[in-house]
Formats: sequence, structure tokens, C-alpha cells
Amino acid sequence: GIFKSIDGGESWRELTNGIPGGDKGKISLGVSPQQNNVVYATIELVNREGGFYRSDNNGESWQKMSDFVSGGTGPHYYQEIYLDPHRFDVIYHANNTLVRSVDGGRNFEPVEGENKHVDNHAVVFHPYDPDFLLVGCDGGVYSSNDFAKTYRFFDNLPVTQFYKVDVDYDSPFYHVVGGTQDNNSQYGPTATRFVQGITNADWQITIGGDGHDNAIDPEDPNIIYCESQQGYIRRFDRRTGESVDIRPQPSAGEKDFRFNWDAPILISPHNHKRIYFGSRKLHRSDDQGDSWTTLSPDLSRGIDRWTLPIMGRVWGIDAGFDLMAMSAYGNITSISESPVTEGVIYVGTDDGLIQVTEDGGQNWRKIDRFFDVPEGAFINDVKADRHDANMVYACLDHHKTGDYQPYVIKSTDRGRTWVSLAKTLPERHLVWRLEQDHVNANLLFLGTEFGVFTSLDGGQKWIKLNAGMPTIPVRDLAIQKRENDLVCATFGRGFYVLDDYSLLRELSPDVLEAEAKIFPTRKSWWYDRADRLGGRKGSQGDNFFVSDNPTYGAVFSVHLKEAFQSKLEKRKEADQKARNENKDATVPSLVELEAEKSELSPKRYLQIRNTAGDFIARIDLPNSKGLHRVSWDFRMAPMGGSSLSQLAGPGTYTATATEWNGTETKSLTDAVPFEVVAMIEPSLPRVDRDAIVAFQKDAYAEQIKLNRGTRRLAKAQSIVDAARSVVSAGLAEPGELLAEIHQLSLRIESIEKQLNGNPILSERYIEDVPTASSRLSNALFGSFFSTHGPTTTHREQLEIAKVELAEIFPRIDELLDVQVEELRKKLELLGLAVNVD
Repeated sequence: GIFKSIDGGESWRELTNGIPGGDKGKISLGVSPQQNNVVYATIELVNREGGFYRSDNNGESWQKMSDFVSGGTGPHYYQEIYLDPHRFDVIYHANNTLVRSVDGGRNFEPVEGENKHVDNHAVVFHPYDPDFLLVGCDGGVYSSNDFAKTYRFFDNLPVTQFYKVDVDYDSPFYHVVGGTQDNNSQYGPTATRFVQGITNADWQITIGGDGHDNAIDPEDPNIIYCESQQGYIRRFDRRTGESVDIRPQPSAGEKDFRFNWDAPILISPHNHKRIYFGSRKLHRSDDQGDSWTTLSPDLSRGIDRWTLPIMGRVWGIDAGFDLMAMSAYGNITSISESPVTEGVIYVGTDDGLIQVTEDGGQNWRKIDRFFDVPEGAFINDVKADRHDANMVYACLDHHKTGDYQPYVIKSTDRGRTWVSLAKTLPERHLVWRLEQDHVNANLLFLGTEFGVFTSLDGGQKWIKLNAGMPTIPVRDLAIQKRENDLVCATFGRGFYVLDDYSLLRELSPDVLEAEAKIFPTRKSWWYDRADRLGGRKGSQGDNFFVSDNPTYGAVFSVHLKEAFQSKLEKRKEADQKARNENKDATVPSLVELEAEKSELSPKRYLQIRNTAGDFIARIDLPNSKGLHRVSWDFRMAPMGGSSLSQLAGPGTYTATATEWNGTETKSLTDAVPFEVVAMIEPSLPRVDRDAIVAFQKDAYAEQIKLNRGTRRLAKAQSIVDAARSVVSAGLAEPGELLAEIHQLSLRIESIEKQLNGNPILSERYIEDVPTASSRLSNALFGSFFSTHGPTTTHREQLEIAKVELAEIFPRIDELLDVQVEELRKKLELLGLAVNVD
């Protein structure tokens, strides 16, 4: 009904004049921004036989304007109206199709736009621009600047709602696929070799609709199974981009299957061509979906949903209803086959059952009661243990009855008895998914309504993984075993990846008590990052969306037991502690203050060495305690104190955590080996990295000589300039000496031209003979920022530069050490000092 209060909600009166009687269903109301006595209402009514109503007297009487009601998938989704603040009687109805009335509701016309997503939920107007709209729908956010004729999509909002996720084992970078809320099933890489990172263009659609469960063949990443709502499963071929319908169909005379909105798909861990798929029955295909065998009878309770109470009672089939865009009831929601023992299969249902077969589906055992769990709870996940053939886990969900408690249970006897693993989880944390590490049986992960948890002890204690993860529902988890990555499908923030969680396997009191620990480092891909746009976003504008790649280089996880503090930091910490405890601070002596000032800051770092023990690079570590991640970008220690760092090549290296306290260095850990592996074979034969490094060191040695010669030439010029000034000011007849100084300056200029070119020509963009410094620069920097190494041209340029510099350097020495020095002595005899160092 429609009710009205004129005392701020203290009392209410139902408005009935002109309003139809009986059950009215969902109602949306709006008060005109221009004339507040005008009120609009859209009334659903039973079987959607309502309409659009308007009142001109604050709701005291109503007129039916049209039969228009919510369309598409029903009032649980739509039935909101929005009133144009700039135009009287202009109404928008956020519907499956966005519609608009310009005559107070008598007529509605679509204003959806040809290239805009449907399923609209929110409309926002501009305070000043009457033609501007913001529309929120299942596709995201759109804006219009022309009164809803055309729309712009905001593609820089990572707000996709993913139901499920799976990973492939493509190399070098793996991909993820996920089913989304009304935005298809989407497939894309977790990393690229480009400096841009991951862009929208790197993603593709595998199937339309509300994409849900997905599975990628672990041995052939080109085969992807994906599904739209209600069990419409297809097999997608990544090579061709084609998909084929492989949905199981009933036999002759058999009743149609009943699929969950999010029907589960499982690739058998024993045969990558065998897949399981769940309706109210379990189906198996041994030929990748071309044909199916039904392995079970109806595994649900078989309850008629019309007989279930809603709001305290059973309503009957003539009451207002909305089943069109909802999942069918009484079907399989989760499937798991034991990776240890083939044919031991568990399925969970939406009506609170776990069914077990130990012989591949010939016989089934029903489990309908679980320890400390309400009967009938939805089975969100059932998961056979990866290591123990008798162990199984389940996540249950009873929130549709108002019960938001987390339910995670475990059985060690194939479901006959159960214990709870939820004791240390927070209250009101619905649990969606459980994953178990493939190496350490006690390492578990949970996806919940508010984030991700891990347990190091088989579920006895849970710890939330907060760093970098927003508070968001995590509907599904997948482990990429090769990379030891945990991939999370969030409902509203896209995918998140916890890179290389393997260190969690080794966390123990002993490890945490050690002074330092470097955890094993996975294989590091060696390649040169390519640039396909010309900069991070090229010239695409700030709206261009990019997602960061994983950290480039070799990534190290390091635990430091304690912070390493300077004298000043220790004193300040002690002062703060005293202040917190309301005690006197210790006043340092002058000697102590001097010691604080003169102390060299302590440092911790990783030393990188090659197999021969040669020092390669140093990576700073934080001085704070706890777990840290640092990376090495394959660049060697800078040459000769410059900023130039050579690229180390593929091979085996070691990392050692080291501490320097200002006076001495000590190792905190043993050397930990790690591998750097070339990712891409170049089109041309790969050049030996040692030869490249040797060439670059040779070229840089010449660069050091060049820099020294340039500084000496500049010093000569400064002395000559100073001499010119003192002679001009200090001698009555300076002419002859000034001429000598001028000739010396010309000799300097001549050498300068040999080194750096003729400025008269360069200022006028006239080509000149390449200089020694330009040839050297070409040889050094032309080979420095790629993996290929120096070309023949680079080597030739270096040799020419060497010859020319060998001729120039003695001239510079002669000029400064002999000619300029003679000038300085001559001036001293005249009593004219040149104060230039």
C-alpha cells in the first residue's frame, strides 16, 4: 500500500482513493521537484497487472495514467522511478530497458541507446545541465550529454562482480577466467610483458549472459568450459574464438533437468578430458562435453518451493511472485572429486544436502545433518582434501533465513561425522569458498563475504589477509599451483591475486624467532619490458584503464625479527614509551647527542651474487620488523659510481640478507639460490651476456676517460677566462699577453669541437662529422637498454672513438699541464694571481 505522514513519521494514514485493492506488490514513489503536490507511483500488483499512477493533491486521490509496470526480470530487480528536476512530468523508469515518459506517465518510450548495457538501477541528474544523465546499470556507469540519445561508457572502473574463477597453466604468464553478473564470462592475463601492464584490450569474452562457473583444461589452455545462468554450458576454443553448446539433455521421455543459476563445472583431477556438471543430477562426460552420462538420481531433497514459508507462512500460487530471474530450487551447487582416489565424488545442493559416491556414481550416500549447522543450509562449497582420501570440507550458508554465521566444517571419514572449523572466524562472515594448498595440507584459504582468510593449522585458527585487499565479498578462490598464486574472484572489485603465497607453508615459531629468513624464490622471468603505446598510458588520456603487472624481476620474501634502529630512533622510541606511561624522559648528554648526529645510518640489504661468488647487486631492505617483499630488476650494481646499471643475464644467483651497523657487516642468513630464466627467444641469435657486459664495461671505461678529459678541458678554460680578466684589469699594456691568452682559448675550443662538435653548425642544424663523444655514446647507450647486445656498428663506433680519444687526451694534458701552467707562472711573475682550482 501507499501511506502518508504529515508529522514526520509519528503517525501514518493509508491512501486508497483511486488505488487498486488487494495485494499490490512492490511500489515506487516520487514527488515532483517542480510541483510538490504532484506524486507519482508505479504499482506492480499481482501477476504484474498494475500500472502507473499520479496524484495532483498530495496523494489524496489518484489517477491511473497507463498500464506500464516493471518489465524484464521482475520487481526484485526493477521498479524505481526518477523524476527529472529540470522538466515537469518527465519521469524515468529504471527498468530492464531504461524508459522515459514526458507526459506524466501516460506514455513511456525506451531511451536505452543502441550501445549501452541494459538492466538499469539508478539515474542521477546534473544540477544545472538539463540534458546530462548518469545511469547505473548491470554494465557499469554511463553518461549522456544529449537527453539520453547517446551514451558514454566509463571503462576505467574496476567494479566487475565475479561469481567464479579458474586459472590456466599457459606460459610464461597464466590467464584467469571468471563468470560475471550479467557481463559475460571474461578471460584475460595475470601479467603482460609490456610496461603498460594489463589493459582492457587484453581481455575477451568467452560466453555471454550472466557468466558463472568456468573451468580451463589444465593440459590444454585453449579449451575453456564456461556457462551462462541456468546451466547453459559451452566449450570455448581459444584458438578459433568459437564455442559450442554442450549442455546435457534429458533422454526420451525424461523430465527436464533443473540447474542452479550458478551450476558447477568440474574437470576431473584424474583425467583432463573428463568433466562433471551438475543439475539436480550429476552428469559426466569423458569426451570434453560431446556426450554425457548421468551418474545419479535427483540428489536434491525434491521440495516444491511453493510449499516453503515466506514471511512466516505459505502464500499459495496466486500471491505476488517473482521466479523468472531466480535460480531453480533443488539442485547441485558444488562438485568435488578426491584428487587422491578416483571415483570418490562429493556434491552439495542448495537445499542442504551433501551426497557422496565412492564408486564413481553407482551408489550414493546422503548426508542431511551436520555438526552445529542448521538443517537445510545452502552448500556453497564442498571440497575433497588434496592429500587425504577420507577428508572433505564444506562451506554452508543460511543467510536467507537471517542467519549470517560462518559455517565451515570438516569430515575425516568421507562425510559420516563432522567438526566445525569456524570457531575463530568473526561473526556474520558468510563463507563462500575453501581452497587447500597443494603442498602443505594444513594451509587453507577461505573466501568470505568480507575478504580472505588463511589458516596455517588446518582450520583451527584463521587470520585475515588484509594487505591490498578491500573489504569485499570473495565469492571464489583458485590456486595456480605452478606459480603458488591465490586468485580471488570478488563480487564488485574484479580479480585479486596474492602472488606467490608459498612462504605461508614455512611460517612457524622457529622461523619467526630467527634473526632473518629469506623464503624460497620462484623462477624469475628475464625479459625486456616492451612499450606498445609510448609511455604508461601513451596519449590515451587519464581515463585509459591499466592494471599493474606483477612486480618485474626476481621477488624476495624476507622476514626480519626486529627493527634495526639508529641511536636517535632508539632514544625517540624510549621517549615515546615514557610519555605513554606518564614517566620522565631521559635527557641525553651532549656526548650522546653528538654520537647521534655523527652516526652513520644502519642498513639492511640483500646481496646478490652469481655462482662464482662475484658481487652483482645490492637491494635495500626495510629496517622495520616483519614480512617484507623486495625485488631485483636484474640490473647490476652501477658502474663506477654512476647511475648506469648493466643488465645481468639469465642464470643461477644467490641472495643473502646482510646487516651493516655503521662499522661492520654481517650476514643474517645463508645464501639462498634462485633462478633467472629467459622468457622469450629472440628472432636473432642470442648474444652471450658475458660478452655484452664486457663490451659495456670497455665502453664505460672510455666514458670515464672522456669525462675526466672534459673536466680537465673545462678547468683549462676557467683558468684562461680568469687570466683574461686579471690581465685586462691589472696591466697597463695587456695587449700582447691578451693575444697569447686568446690563442690558448682557441686551442681549447678546437679540442672542444673534436669532443662535442661545432656549435655554429649544430645551432643551425647543419650536419657535421660525428664527434668522439657522440660515437662513444652510440656504442654505450645503443646497447645498454636491450637484451640483444652491441651490433657490429656499435663495436665499430667504439673503436673509432677509442682512436680519436687517444689522440685528444694527450693534447688536453699538454694544454693544461704545460701551456696553461706556463701562463699561470708568467702571471705570477707579474704579480697577478689566478685563483682557480
